[in-house]
Amino acid sequence: MRPVERNPEQAGDNSARNTRTGFAHSWRYAGGYFAVDDSFEKTRRGPSVGAKRLSSMVTPQHAQELSTGARELGIDLSPAQHEQLLAYLALLIKWNKAYNLTAVRNPDEMVSRHLLDSLSVVPFIEGTRWIDVGSGGGMPGIPMAILFPERKVALLDSNGKKTRFQTQVKLELKLDNLEVIHSRAENYQPDAPFDGIISRAFSSLEDFTGWTRHMGDVNTRWLAMKGLHPDDELVALPSDFHLDSAQALTVPGCQGQRHLLILRRTA
Repeated sequence: MRPVERNPEQAGDNSARNTRTGFAHSWRYAGGYFAVDDSFEKTRRGPSVGAKRLSSMVTPQHAQELSTGARELGIDLSPAQHEQLLAYLALLIKWNKAYNLTAVRNPDEMVSRHLLDSLSVVPFIEGTRWIDVGSGGGMPGIPMAILFPERKVALLDSNGKKTRFQTQVKLELKLDNLEVIHSRAENYQPDAPFDGIISRAFSSLEDFTGWTRHMGDVNTRWLAMKGLHPDDELVALPSDFHLDSAQALTVPGCQGQRHLLILRRTA
């Protein structure tokens, strides 16, 4: 299983640890401060970027777009959550240059296409234990962990570069409720069924449910974030899964269709 990350629009058409945090400086955006780690060696964390460069990566316009978009989604971000989401965005922009975490290259598109797209599923998150399968750059799992500090969120990916990035985000943002798992989905064996299993532009519904069926039970909800409504994928859904509901999502600043498919096990 080595699915390639795709943009939500494309997906809709079928669709190591380093514990040295070493905070060298703090960077301020409109609304708060966060620390930037300069201790990770270049080969592990990508090219070195100074405070001025980081401050230009996440701008006041990005901060305002996040605030406004979250309100349009009915989400009241706390100052700390707003700050953490922008800190995550800065790290994503930086690491993406070396690690190819996302196909979205323009930072001005990342608030809507990554942060707000991830936040759009917040009303449908129930239960206390979730896993984001094929998490890639950490979406939607990292925004979920920021929004729900009382819930446990696991990120699973088979790409070591991506799990190293996820681990660095966990350390820098102090997300104690976040677990990073470097494994193929079919090889990972959880201690107990998850309440929810989510994926974003990861694979077909058939593969998503087939690779993760052992992670849940009849009480688990499988959430697949898609672009266009995947009618053809639903036809190929395994017989022991059924569509519980399909939600059309409106993501501020995003063009094209967005759908959330909620699936359950029949037996």
